[in-house]
Amino acid sequence: ISGGSTNFTSPTGATARGDRNGSAAWPPPGHTFITANLKDLGVTALGDLTAGIGLTVPFGSLTRWPNDGPFRTATTFNTLPLLDIKPTLAYKATENLSLGLGADIYTFSGLVGEGQVEKQFISPGAPTFPLAPAGSKMELSGKDTAAGFNASLLYTALRNADGKPTANIGIVYRSQATLHLTGALLANGAKVSDAKATLVLPQVITGAIALWPVRTQEREWKLEMDVDYVGWKSVRNLDVTLANGATIPQPQNWKSTYAVMLGTEYKWLSLESLPNWEMALRAGYTNQQNQMPDLTYDPGLPSWDLHIVGGGVGFLCKEQGSFLGLMRCGDFGVGSLKPKAIGLDLSYQAAFYEDRTVLGNRNPTVNGTYRTMLHVGGVSIRMIY
Repeated sequence: ISGGSTNFTSPTGATARGDRNGSAAWPPPGHTFITANLKDLGVTALGDLTAGIGLTVPFGSLTRWPNDGPFRTATTFNTLPLLDIKPTLAYKATENLSLGLGADIYTFSGLVGEGQVEKQFISPGAPTFPLAPAGSKMELSGKDTAAGFNASLLYTALRNADGKPTANIGIVYRSQATLHLTGALLANGAKVSDAKATLVLPQVITGAIALWPVRTQEREWKLEMDVDYVGWKSVRNLDVTLANGATIPQPQNWKSTYAVMLGTEYKWLSLESLPNWEMALRAGYTNQQNQMPDLTYDPGLPSWDLHIVGGGVGFLCKEQGSFLGLMRCGDFGVGSLKPKAIGLDLSYQAAFYEDRTVLGNRNPTVNGTYRTMLHVGGVSIRMIY
């Protein structure tokens, strides 16, 4: 669940409050995945090959501002309910080296949120916006499906006496993908014209290292650092082309950024009070840079230097473990679908955006100071067969 708000103050003292279309955004960032080692399915000719497919909502972006707010001619509502379908293969090439290759299929669905990119604003009227009278409620929308790919490498540099990794190095590359959005321009709910725009999703390069200062049969303590390079410079414009060839210019000129993520997990593998259970405590910190210049800043897309702190807890009930003293965890399900373990993970993150003062925007009504704080809570259920 994602929620929070942004408070805006203009140089003249006018104020406005933006939120996630209420106390929480829909759809929230989410994920679903299933994986299987092909050897476990009886396919041995391909070696140590694991196949999987995942579904994520990578952005979960949704922002609403008042229709009578100070920058209503710039934006009143933005949403990007993009889905990423991820078929993936992982191959264990050697004892210490594994390789991954997958696709990123980006698309939209009416089952999730608006099912399309949407931007809403109030028409300022002629001569700035001659397509509709001043005060008209405008909506730009579009959708498409596009594909990219990802490739990854995981190298185990050190192992303990039991053969478990104590130092891992990972590299992930995710390619750029281009969505050719097709949709419409509406005024007060009536179609004005067909519309097209191009959205370029950036390439992402991630480097990571994980260390286990403690890794025994009873306890594990893991430390991890990830660094992302995000090629936001690919987002040069979101210009909208209408059916008559006219263009609504929306320059962006974003800049590429880095994000640094630090995390730790302490896991109890053997609990006297809960036999056949595991428990983990987790904490993390992320520092993320702003990618939008003041000139093209859009209040519908929060973007300035960001600090995220979070924590979580995880529980894993093994096959012989007891759930609330009522039944074994391995007895859930039917027949061969009974799990070997069931996991529950809970998390919370608080995103603290540094105050940002925008000056010199192409739409002067956007100039002012923005103060934002967002919250994200997560629940995950794991079934291991």
